[in-house]
Amino acid sequence: MDRFSFLNAAHTEFFAQLYDQYLVNPDSVEPSWRSFFQGFDFGMTTYNEENPVTYIANVASGDMESKHVSEKLQKEFNVLKLIDGYRTRGHLFTKTNPVRDRRISSPTLDIVNFNLSATDLNTVFDAAKVIGIQPCTLQEIIMHLEAIYCQHIGIEYMYIRKPEVVEWIQKKLGKNDNQPNFSADEKKTILEKLNQAVSFENFLHTKYVGQKRFSLEGGESIIPALDALIEKAAEQGVEQFVMGMAHRGRLNVLANIFGKSTQDIFGEFDGKDYDQEYFDGDVKYHLGLTAEKVTRSGKNININLAPNPSHLETVGAVIEGITRAKQDKYFPNDFSKVLPIAVHGDAAIAGQGILYEIVQMAQLDGYKTGGTIHIVINNQVGFTTNYLDARSSTYCTDVAKVTLSPVLHVNADDAEAVVHAMSFALDFRMQFGRDVFIDLLGYRKYGHNEGDEPRFTQPVLYKIIAKHQNPRDIYAEKLLSEGVIDVTYVNGLEKEYKSNLEVNLEESRKKDLTIITPFMKNEWRGFEQVTDVQMLEKVDTSFPKEGLTDVANAICNLPSDKKFISKIQKLINDRKTMFFETNKLDWSMAEHLAYGSLLKEGYDVRISGQDVERGTFSHRHSVVKVEDSEEEVVLINNLEGKVGKFNIFNSLLSEYGVLGFDYGYALTNPNTLTIWEAQFGDFSNGAQIMIDQYISCGEDKWNNQNGIVLLLPHGYEGQGAEHSSARMERYLQLCARQNMYVADCTTPANFFHLLRRQMKTTFRKPLIVFTPKSLLRDPRVVSTVEEFANGSFQETFDDETVNKEEVTTLVFCTGKFYYDITAEREINGRKDVAVVRIEQLFPLPLEQLKAIIAKYPNADDYVWAQEEPKNMGAYSFMLMNFDLVKWRLASLKAYAAPAAGSYTRAKRRQADAIRMVFDKNLFN
Repeated sequence: MDRFSFLNAAHTEFFAQLYDQYLVNPDSVEPSWRSFFQGFDFGMTTYNEENPVTYIANVASGDMESKHVSEKLQKEFNVLKLIDGYRTRGHLFTKTNPVRDRRISSPTLDIVNFNLSATDLNTVFDAAKVIGIQPCTLQEIIMHLEAIYCQHIGIEYMYIRKPEVVEWIQKKLGKNDNQPNFSADEKKTILEKLNQAVSFENFLHTKYVGQKRFSLEGGESIIPALDALIEKAAEQGVEQFVMGMAHRGRLNVLANIFGKSTQDIFGEFDGKDYDQEYFDGDVKYHLGLTAEKVTRSGKNININLAPNPSHLETVGAVIEGITRAKQDKYFPNDFSKVLPIAVHGDAAIAGQGILYEIVQMAQLDGYKTGGTIHIVINNQVGFTTNYLDARSSTYCTDVAKVTLSPVLHVNADDAEAVVHAMSFALDFRMQFGRDVFIDLLGYRKYGHNEGDEPRFTQPVLYKIIAKHQNPRDIYAEKLLSEGVIDVTYVNGLEKEYKSNLEVNLEESRKKDLTIITPFMKNEWRGFEQVTDVQMLEKVDTSFPKEGLTDVANAICNLPSDKKFISKIQKLINDRKTMFFETNKLDWSMAEHLAYGSLLKEGYDVRISGQDVERGTFSHRHSVVKVEDSEEEVVLINNLEGKVGKFNIFNSLLSEYGVLGFDYGYALTNPNTLTIWEAQFGDFSNGAQIMIDQYISCGEDKWNNQNGIVLLLPHGYEGQGAEHSSARMERYLQLCARQNMYVADCTTPANFFHLLRRQMKTTFRKPLIVFTPKSLLRDPRVVSTVEEFANGSFQETFDDETVNKEEVTTLVFCTGKFYYDITAEREINGRKDVAVVRIEQLFPLPLEQLKAIIAKYPNADDYVWAQEEPKNMGAYSFMLMNFDLVKWRLASLKAYAAPAAGSYTRAKRRQADAIRMVFDKNLFN
C-alpha cells in the first residue's frame, strides 16, 4: 500500500546516484522523485548544513534521534506519502455510486495514517509542488487532492510503468482539479442530449408496455458523453467510428447518436415483417447501423454500430477487426483516423474471458488499432446476480490492468463528470494510442429487461431506485440553480422531442414492412446476394502460366546477401525444383501461387492464426528468418507486378478473440482474402461462439456478407483425439440455404482454385476448408503447373482410373480417406471398385453427382466411406442430403472421442473401416 516503503530498504548510495542523475538530467528520473527533488531541491537553503542525500537516508531509516534530521523534512515526507496515497487509493473513496454506499476500504486516507495530525493542517508544505501548485497549507493540499481523486470521478493509473504517461495523466488531472468547466452553451447541449435519452425511454415505456428494450434508464448520461466524444474526436481528426455494445441502451444510442429513424424502430417494436425475403432478421436490440453524419462543427464522419448476438462481448473482437480493416484500407499507417468504442456491461466485462483475449491483442502488430475507448454501463447487477457474486476483483474493469490502461470510475448521475471523463479518455487515446476504460456507475431501472421483476432478487436496492431522480432532472436542477436555464426550458425540450416521436409513430404504423438499413453499405457496393444454386455456378479461376512463373520466382529465391539455415535453403530449393524441373507442385506451392496470383490482380491477402508464418506442420514458410539476426523475410513481397498487400501474422494463443477479429476484418474489406487457420482443426471449438453466432448465420440475421476463410487441419493419422478431427459434422450441421461453403480438397490445384474462387465471385460467403496434415508431403498429392493455370474449382472428381463398365461398387468419400481407399484397392487389385471424391460438401453438387452415377451402368453397391466415427464426419449430413441412390456406410463405429489415443488401435480401426468399403457384408 505504502509506495514510499521502498525507502526503508534502500541504501544511501542509491539516493546519491538518483540525486546525481536528477542534477544531470531531471527528465530521466521517475516523476515522483523528480517532483520531490524539485519541491525541496533540498535546496541547501534551510538544510544546508548537511548533504541532502544523508537527510533522505536518515529520514527513510526512521532515525528521528539524529540531530541532523529535521522534523520539518520528516513531515514533508509524510505529505508526499499522503499525496501518493490519494494517487494510488483515492479511487476507493470517491462519490461515484449513485444508489449504493461504497464498500469500506481500509486503511483510509485519514491524515493520521500518514503520521500527520490536525496540528499540521495550517502548516505550509513544499510538497504541494508535486501536485502542481505552489507551497500551501496541508488543508489546501488535501482540498486539491479530494477534488482531483475523490469526487464523482475516481481514476486508477499508478500501476502504469511509463513515467511520461503517468506525468501526462497527473498534469491532465491537475487542470481544474479534474473538475468539469463547460460553457453555458455546452451545458445546454449536454442537457438536450440527456433529455433525448430520458424522453426516448419514457416514450417507449408508455407506448410498448412490457416489451423488451433493455432500457438505458439509470445510464442515460452515456448519450451526451458519446455525443461529446464523437464531436471532439472529429475535431482531432477522427473520420470514422466503430462501436460495439451490449443490449442495454442500444436502441437509445441508435436513435440519439446514430440518427436511426424512429419510424424504423417503432416498426420493429410492432413486429412487422421485413422488406426483404432472403434473410430472417434479428431482434431489434441486436441490429447494427452505418450512418454518415455531419458534426456541429461541420466535420463529415462515418459511424458504425456493429450487429451482435446475445453473446455480447464477442462484438468487442469483431469491432477491432472492423477498425483495423478500415485503417488498413483507408488510412494506411495512421491509426488515429478510425476510433473503436466498445460499450460493455459490468457483469460481462468481468465474467467473459474473451475480454482478456481482446485486451491482449491491443498492442500486437497484427491486431492493434491505436487504442480503444472502453465504456462500461455498470448496472451493478448482472441479470439477477449481485456484483459481489459476479467477480472476485474489486472492479469489473480490472482486466484493464493487463495492459496498464487507465480506468476512470464515474458517477452516472453527474452528466458533466461523465462528459469530462470521456474527454480525458479521448485525449489519452489520441496521445498514446492505447486503451482506456470508463466505468460508468449507474443502475437499471426495470431489471434485466422490462418484463422482469427486480425486487425478487434486489428488494432493498430497487426501493432506492424507485425514488431516485433521473440524470436529466438532476442536471436540470443544477443548471437552474446556476441560472443557465429557466423553469420552462426542460419542459420545452421534452415536449418538442416527444412530439416528433408521436409523428414518427403515426407514420410508422402506416407502413406494412420494417426496413433494415444495410451495415457498411459503401464497403459492399457492387457485391450481390445469391442463392445456393448460384453458389454452384462455375467461376473462372485460371491464371496465366507466365504469371505463375513470376510468383514462383519470388518464392523460390532467397536473398543472396543474407544467410539462412541449411533447412530453409533446401526447402526453398525444393520449391524451385517442383516448379521449374519436375512439374509436381505440392500443397504449399498451391497456397503461395494462389496468394501471389491474387496479389497480382490487386487483391490483398491477410492470414492470421497460431504459428501461421511457418505453419504448424512446417509447410508454409511464408516468413523466413535470417540465421544470424532473425530478420524476417517475406519472399512473396518480392513478387514482380504485385498490386495487393500481403500480411501474415502469428497470433496470440487465442481462437475465440482472433477469429472474431478476422471475421470483423473480412466483414469490412471484401477484396481482401482473409484467412484464419487453426493450429489443429480441433482447436476451432475454442471459437465455437464466433462460428455459431456470426460466421454461419450473420447474413441470415443481419444481411451481412462475409468472405472469411477457415483453414482447419483434419485427418486421421493416429495423433489422438485432439489432433485428428476438425469436427466436420458440426460445420455441416450449420449449413443451410446459401450461408457458406464447406470443402475438403484432395489436390493442390483444386485448393488453389478454391482460394481464388473466394475472391473472383461477385459475392462473399464464409469458406470452411478441411486441410490436410500428412498429405502436405505425400508424393501422390501433387499437381502440374498446367492444372493451376487452367480450369476452375472442381466440386467433384470422378474416378478416371477405372473401366466404368467393370465397376459394381461405387464409393463416395471426401478428403484424405480417398488416398487410403485407393491404396487398398491397388493392393487388392479391385477393378470393380470406383472412388468418387466430393471436394465440396456444401452446397452439395447433386447434379454433378447424378451425372457421375449415370456413367456406371453396372454399379449396384453404393458406399459412403469416411475415416471419422459413425456419429461424426459427414455421415449424418449425407443421410439428409444425398438421396440419389441407396447406399451403405463404411466407417468406424460410433465413439465418444473423435479418435483413439493409441496409434496401434487407431490404425486398426481405420483398417476395419477400409475393409468395409470392399466387403458389403461387413457392418460397423
